Amino acid sequence: MKKLIKSTVLLSSTFMLMLFFVMSCSSNDDSDTMKVEEQEEVMDETDYDISSILSKFEGTGLSYAVNGNIVTFTTADLPNHTSPYWPTDNPLYEDYNGTNLSFRQNPNEIAEQNIVFTITLNPEEATNKQATPLGPIGISRNGVVFFNQYAGPDQPLTNEINSFDQYLGHPTGRSQYHYHIEPTYLTDQFGDDAFLGLLADGFPVYGPVENGVIITNSDLDVYHGHTGVTPDFPDEIYHYHITSEDPYINGNGYFGTQGNISR
Repeated sequence: MKKLIKSTVLLSSTFMLMLFFVMSCSSNDDSDTMKVEEQEEVMDETDYDISSILSKFEGTGLSYAVNGNIVTFTTADLPNHTSPYWPTDNPLYEDYNGTNLSFRQNPNEIAEQNIVFTITLNPEEATNKQATPLGPIGISRNGVVFFNQYAGPDQPLTNEINSFDQYLGHPTGRSQYHYHIEPTYLTDQFGDDAFLGLLADGFPVYGPVENGVIITNSDLDVYHGHTGVTPDFPDEIYHYHITSEDPYINGNGYFGTQGNISR
């Protein structure tokens, strides 16, 4: 009889230990599941949608169309401001009246282009960052294209800057007008902290001021951007800033994945 009681007690103790182990494992599994769900919620919070800023794009020969999560911009690349680079019979022709005493006009003129950008509406950080190419890397809100910080392969803008007109743009030998640095026509019109355009990876470009403070390169990452609240994205977004120092608009490549550019 005593042996039977001892055996029953032993079996009962063993059962309780097994039950505790199962419940403990189940509790840990539930905890791990909750952690995964919390991580997924955090990731969902970084989903970006730039649809709200498309209405800010307006310019001569500029249009856009949305198809799913893709926006396609088609631009004639014609500035909506004066310049000495317009043909002299154009109403927007104006002699240089900027502040650069070393201004030297290049021999090119502004002419209509046909440049198409296909850009995602839901930009995200690229796993493998790509260097920006020579030529168009983005589009400003008036349809003029952005170029990167080089005058040619690995050639700084040092001398080329002296050919920028009063609104700090100029045309290439193929008559393609563009901005390498701050488009002062846009910052004069919309403000130093305003949305200025998009790079081809879908992330927005803002002016040189944020929250009343002038942005410097030291405030930005190697791609010339950072994540934060903007006037158009109160829930934060990664965005580029134009600064007064090289690389001006973009640094060591796109933060996101470049869309398609044809010209």
